[in-house]
Amino acid sequence: MIEVKNLVKNYGKYEAVKDISFKVDTGEVVGFLGPNGAGKSTTMNIITGYISASSGEVSIDGFDILKNPKEAKKRIGYLPEIPPLYMDMTVTEYLNFAADLKGVKKAEIKPMLDDIMEKIKITHVSHKVIKNLSKGYRQRVGLAQALVGYPEVLILDEPTVGLDPKQIIEIRDVIKELSKSHTIILSSHILSEVSAVCNRVIIINKGRLVASGTPDRLSESLSQDRFKIKLKGVKEDIINAFKSDSAFSTVEESETTEEGTTDLIVEGTAGTDAREAVFDNAVKNGFKLLMIKSEKLSLEEVFLQVTENENFSLDDFSNSKTENEAFSRY
Repeated sequence: MIEVKNLVKNYGKYEAVKDISFKVDTGEVVGFLGPNGAGKSTTMNIITGYISASSGEVSIDGFDILKNPKEAKKRIGYLPEIPPLYMDMTVTEYLNFAADLKGVKKAEIKPMLDDIMEKIKITHVSHKVIKNLSKGYRQRVGLAQALVGYPEVLILDEPTVGLDPKQIIEIRDVIKELSKSHTIILSSHILSEVSAVCNRVIIINKGRLVASGTPDRLSESLSQDRFKIKLKGVKEDIINAFKSDSAFSTVEESETTEEGTTDLIVEGTAGTDAREAVFDNAVKNGFKLLMIKSEKLSLEEVFLQVTENENFSLDDFSNSKTENEAFSRY
């Protein structure tokens, strides 16, 4: 449905997007992640045809966004970070205006808008002037605008920014419902939201694609030697014994629910089997090993690893990759 090939965007000497390539298949909901200034919004603006690329190609359902913009844009609904609302219009007036701009046939506008407002749950505020709506409802109106014309693809840039927790949950539920019938690219800094809604994530940093895959796949790839262990013994002795053991690169205390035990998160050093090292340490020091299990990284931890560590390398995880489940170098 969406194909991005070798995308580059320069602003003078500054290269905002550096040779990015990826695909989003029909029906996928993809989280588009990266730190501030990573190039997310620039990439999404290029995909929607709002700005042009310095080089590279973007196609929507086979239509090139530059060579055949009318057909490509017909298939895209876009919600920018700041919704493009006219504050002095009522909700109905604004959505009618959006329908006119998108070339919707006159006879189709009213039933379409009635359907969209029902889906987004804004029918009861359709008569209100937009400036009198709460931020949450303004965001819903912006989302309704993106749905006008029934596009197959939705590009949503920070759809819950500035909303309170209740409003975030409401918008998240709307997006989940829309995901049943649309291909969606969702940019958000709220990674729990991405985990709840998206079935794949793309992470970019400093203009480059650094990781792509399902949250579980990325976590597994980065958690191959990370384990949670439970031991019985004197807590201080256990912590000291593991922290002084050169077989472990990381030893962190974890909350325990069982009295008289100590839980740790440990990672082995390169070339070390952490499971063997845990067993050897416990035997050597007379601790009772009650549990050892693989501990997956959260999406937040994956994000931090691939965007904050300048020396980060994923060469060790080169197996079992597909085009849409791969890591890239900086």
